[in-house]
Amino acid sequence: MPGWLPRAMVMALALYGCFQLGSWAFYQLIGLLTNVLIAFFLALAIEPAVSRMAGRGMRRGLATFLVFLAVLVAGVGFVVLLGSMLAGQIVDMVEEFPKYLDSVINWVNQTFRTELSRVEVQDSLLHSDWLQKYVQNSATGVLDVSTTVLGGLFRLLMIFLFSFYFAADGPRLRRALCSVLPPSRQTEVLRAWEIAVDKTGGYIYSRGLMALISGAAHYVLLVVLGVPYAPALAVWVGLVSQFIPTIGTYLAGALPMLIAFTVDPWYALWVLGFVVVYQQFENYVLQPKLTSKTVDIHPAVAFGSVVAGTALMGAVGALIAIPAVATLQAFLGAYVKRYDVMDDPRVQGGHRWPRGEPVLSRIRRAVRGGGDGAGTAGGSR
Repeated sequence: MPGWLPRAMVMALALYGCFQLGSWAFYQLIGLLTNVLIAFFLALAIEPAVSRMAGRGMRRGLATFLVFLAVLVAGVGFVVLLGSMLAGQIVDMVEEFPKYLDSVINWVNQTFRTELSRVEVQDSLLHSDWLQKYVQNSATGVLDVSTTVLGGLFRLLMIFLFSFYFAADGPRLRRALCSVLPPSRQTEVLRAWEIAVDKTGGYIYSRGLMALISGAAHYVLLVVLGVPYAPALAVWVGLVSQFIPTIGTYLAGALPMLIAFTVDPWYALWVLGFVVVYQQFENYVLQPKLTSKTVDIHPAVAFGSVVAGTALMGAVGALIAIPAVATLQAFLGAYVKRYDVMDDPRVQGGHRWPRGEPVLSRIRRAVRGGGDGAGTAGGSR
């Protein structure tokens, strides 16, 4: 056996063990890494406001705290408003349930010539096996729901803490990162950081503006139809449709449709039609104009980035995919050399004809060429 072979085997086993240990640690810490990534993009989104307040003489920590306090107050107010609306609507639906049940029973009796009564239907429902099993499963699932809620609150607190430190200590973090790099690399890192702040802030700004426009448009519709809780529903539609990619529009429109259905079933169809029409207006008119000035990313690239982000990281990837791709595109665009495009009709999808040749000559030559081809084909036969 060669003398180097045992050492090579030991080295290979050690590298394999380190790889397995690193993979295990990565999968154990993937939740923490995801939270840190979300916190980093959140800090990039609020850094322009923090830097503007700090530039006016305010301490950076205090400015970060005030920005987070405003975000927290707005979020809690939205949740409380939406929760009160849902609670009131559920109470109204429970109180009106006997009337709905009577109308359904009367329709069934008239249509199918039956003699059902509400008392019999209620007794059969209360003593049914599936209802008892559902109650038992719900009772056992309360602990799981409580654990999920507490875990979500802890994760949200972790994200806020990391994003607070990233935003408050942004200059110190950049200085620490640049201290281990040569001057040429420091310039590139600071440039990439500036682009990331600009694109992420632009994305949040454009989404917030579209949420405001969407909420105002749906508020007018709900007020005209006389649907209750119009302000809360408008805020719900604006925020959910803009800040939950891909499926946010459908989630946002489902709740107003449900509330409108309790008023009049035809109102639900009106809401559905308005949501569909407004979505087309937003996709083809409003969004391109806003994102071209803030994010500057093609709609096809944005859609592909959302799909890729969802495949890689789920809902989190879908949320941060667009600012991440916009940042990468802007950073790479600064180093790609571009040239002037030559004046050629084929660039616009046209056909290149010989210069100076009249149109009639082209047609005559094309017809003559077709006749010669036909005659030659006939002679060969």
